[in-house]
Amino acid sequence: MSMPHRAVHRLENAEALDKVAEPLSSVVQRAVRPRLVRDLLSGTKLGHPLHPVLTDVAIGAWSMAGLVDVAGGPEAEPVADLLTAAGVAAAVPTALSGFNDWADTLGAERRVGLVHAGINTAALALYAASLGVRSGKAKALRFAGLAAMGVSAYLGGHLTFTRGVNVNRTAWQQGPEEWTPVLAASELAEGEHRTADADGVRVLLYRTSTKLHAIAATCTHLGGPLGEGTIEDGCVTCPWHGSTFRLDDGGIERGPASAPQPSYEARIQNGRIEVRVPPPGTQSDMANEGAHRMGRHLTRTPAE
Repeated sequence: MSMPHRAVHRLENAEALDKVAEPLSSVVQRAVRPRLVRDLLSGTKLGHPLHPVLTDVAIGAWSMAGLVDVAGGPEAEPVADLLTAAGVAAAVPTALSGFNDWADTLGAERRVGLVHAGINTAALALYAASLGVRSGKAKALRFAGLAAMGVSAYLGGHLTFTRGVNVNRTAWQQGPEEWTPVLAASELAEGEHRTADADGVRVLLYRTSTKLHAIAATCTHLGGPLGEGTIEDGCVTCPWHGSTFRLDDGGIERGPASAPQPSYEARIQNGRIEVRVPPPGTQSDMANEGAHRMGRHLTRTPAE
C-alpha cells in the first residue's frame, strides 16, 4: 500500500470515530427528514447527487484564489478576496448536501466521511478568517485552507471512486433484451410482490388485477433490497433509507435516491412470467422517457 492508502485504511478501521459519528448522524437524519429538504439536498430532481456539483464551485473558487495569490501582485488582492468569498458562500450548501449524503453511510464510509467533513470545516474556517485580515496574513490563511481542502478532496475522491458512496447501484446491470421467463404465474397472486432472477439481474415483480409491474430490485441509492420494502399507492419504498419509486416506470417519488429504478416490460406467457428491457422506440420505452424527464434510460453497459 502507498502512504495515502495506508492512512485512509487506518481511518476506515478507526472505530473510536463511531462515538462521534453515530450521534451526529442521528442529528443530521432528523434535520433532513422533511421531504422537501431531503429531496433538495439529495439531488432527487437533478438526476444525480447534488453534492459533487456544489463541490466544484467551492474548490474552483478557492483554487483560483491560490493561483491569484501566487501569480498576482498587490493589485490582485481584491480578486483573491472575491474568489475566497465566493468559495465560502458555496461551501455552506455544499456542506449541507454532504452531511445529508453522509448520514446514510455506515462503517468505514461513515468514519472517512466524518474526517472529510471535519477537514472541510477547518478549510472553510481558514478561508473565512482570511477575509477579515491584512494581505500577508490573508495569504497565509488561504494557503493553509488550500492545503486542508486538498486533503479533504482526496478523502472525498476515495469515498466516491473507491468506496462507491452514492454511485447508482444499478448502473452496470444488463437486463434481458429478449422475453425471459423468471417465475411461474401461479407463484405471484394479485396484490403480491416477489423478487426473481432475470439473467443475473434481480427484478421486483408486483401483480395487480390489470397489470404486471417489473423494476430492478436493487435500490439505486445505496443498494437496499426493494423486495423487503413496503408497497402502497403504486409505489415501493426502500426499507433502508426510504427512497420511494413508482412501480409503473421506476420513477422517483421521494429521495434520497437521485437515479430512477430500471424498469422492464412484463407479461404472462404459457403460465410463466416473462420480462425484458423495453425495446427502443416502443410505447413502454417512450412512456418511461417522458415520465422521468431527466435523460434516464436503462443502462446497458457491460457488467464488471
